[in-house]
Amino acid sequence: MAQPRIGIWFIGARGGVAASATLGLIGLQKRLADSVGLVSELPQFARLDLVAWDTLVVGGHDIRDVTLTEEVARLHRESRVFDAKLVAAAQGELSSVDTRIRPGTIFRCGTTIEKLAANAMLGHSHELPRHAVERIQSDLKNFQQELHLDCIIVVNVASTEPATNFVDLPPHWSDLDRLLDEGPACPLSASSLYAIAAFQLGMPYINFTPSPGATPAALGELAELRKTCHAGQDGKTGETLLKSVLAPMFAARHLEVMSWVGHNIFGNLDGEVLDDPVNKSAKIQGKDKLLGLILGYDPQTLVSIEYIRSMGDWKTAWDHIHFRGFLGTPMTLQFTWQGCDSLLAAPLVLDLVRFVELANRRGEIGLLSQFGSFFKRPLGLENHAFDHQSSVLNEWAARQSQ
Repeated sequence: MAQPRIGIWFIGARGGVAASATLGLIGLQKRLADSVGLVSELPQFARLDLVAWDTLVVGGHDIRDVTLTEEVARLHRESRVFDAKLVAAAQGELSSVDTRIRPGTIFRCGTTIEKLAANAMLGHSHELPRHAVERIQSDLKNFQQELHLDCIIVVNVASTEPATNFVDLPPHWSDLDRLLDEGPACPLSASSLYAIAAFQLGMPYINFTPSPGATPAALGELAELRKTCHAGQDGKTGETLLKSVLAPMFAARHLEVMSWVGHNIFGNLDGEVLDDPVNKSAKIQGKDKLLGLILGYDPQTLVSIEYIRSMGDWKTAWDHIHFRGFLGTPMTLQFTWQGCDSLLAAPLVLDLVRFVELANRRGEIGLLSQFGSFFKRPLGLENHAFDHQSSVLNEWAARQSQ
């Protein structure tokens, strides 16, 4: 039986994460890359009927005036990543993907992201949210028809939008739908418009960013109404991953964490956007929240994110943990984490595409909480300990392979 042909539609298709994921996928398809870093290639998932790398095709939306080839070259040059032979071998495929990238939307993205937009975006700058959704859907349908795709997984890897409070949003889709005709008064941002576009077409949506995406309850209802699925929010790749591993250790040993300070520096486009305090607040919320949820109390915490241009894609985090042991003895644990931001995220994005596609093919509808181990703020999963989240994923996989 032939495997389904699956499209990956990246929001932020020319950004560092999408470029790295696309290059990695090409490397896997050409047998020029191995499986290191790919969770879906672990032995416990070998029996799953996951789509083969060769069946995946990439397209997407972006707002910037760069090419995918230029972004890969920039990462290779400035951040000293990627094998030169792979970059050279992938030129033709990267150019082909570039022809399938369309202008996105900047609706309520904030001024910092709007400044990144190319001239091609000017014609769409004043469109109604509903018109933006319809244009996005037209691009998705053309992509599916032209490449004869069985399914498209929409993946948001775009820059972080400003934090949004959805307390006053109507909880039901029928009420929220009307807000799409209200122009600037519509409270939804671009990430949610992409989710709406995907759900209305019955396409799964993955939110790998801190942006709202499918978080509003009404959008979750829409996904269920259209019998599709979604997962998110905010990919867990570095410092927060370590927090979700170390915090349970302190809890299990009954050691009191008095304070936890994390200082992050990096110099990629994401860092430039997060240099804006309005955008930064959305990111910090996810990085700072899980400690209290794991420990059962709230230690003093501080999370800082600073843009240092010379660091390129290499994110460095220094953490200082002050904890109290037996007889009130104060002790410390410190660690330094350095990793290439896009190369930590890219394999997880590819994993999620394979897992979500399988869940969708098996008829799962609504929120896919079993993939919470991939996210800082896993929707639908209250336990933030990484070992528990990994167990949830493994148990789901075991059921699928029975």
